[in-house]
Amino acid sequence: MSISGIFLVLFLTFHSIMNFVVIISPSIYNAICGFLGANWYALAGTAVLAAGFIIHIFFAVWITLQNRYARGKDRYAITQRQEGVTWASKNMFVLGLIVVCFLVLHFYNFWYRMQFAEITGIHTGMFDPSDGAAYAQHLFSCWIYCIVYIVWIFFLWLHLTHGVWSALQTLGLNNNTWLPRIKFIGNIVATIVCIMFMSVPVYFLIINLFYK
Repeated sequence: MSISGIFLVLFLTFHSIMNFVVIISPSIYNAICGFLGANWYALAGTAVLAAGFIIHIFFAVWITLQNRYARGKDRYAITQRQEGVTWASKNMFVLGLIVVCFLVLHFYNFWYRMQFAEITGIHTGMFDPSDGAAYAQHLFSCWIYCIVYIVWIFFLWLHLTHGVWSALQTLGLNNNTWLPRIKFIGNIVATIVCIMFMSVPVYFLIINLFYK
């Protein structure tokens, strides 16, 4: 699970940087969307990414079931909060489910209306599939979508703050010297990634509320 988790963190880091570009330069963002459109390397990358998600979800379910089976009824016996154990670390599976549910909406809003539409030639929106900036601006012209995405990214942040350092820990960086360091690094990475993700709906929300 650590390898699939690290793979997804690297993808999210790239994706957050790509998304942030739409604020700086819509034309450059569209150029990136065009580069990652309906071509063999983009489709191969999408397939690898999908496989990574499936593997990650499979191991998450498997580990959760293994932990529940190992603890048995004892998991109900401890009600006091354990020192050093965060809420996110105790609810990673639930957080993962929330992230996946919102991810389905995200796939519909962007992948389905862009790359899928370009592959099939079936346009499912009012814009050209390669005009990702127009899709983003149109979607986030609705303040409800802005709030939904901001809440989703907050749950993603909770998932990542534990997931990044947990993945590094399973690779062996778990002694008393390195554990505090990787927790700090994990929190910094998760925060930067989520700030870049969140900046897009926040930017369009501010534009639509105060500059129109």
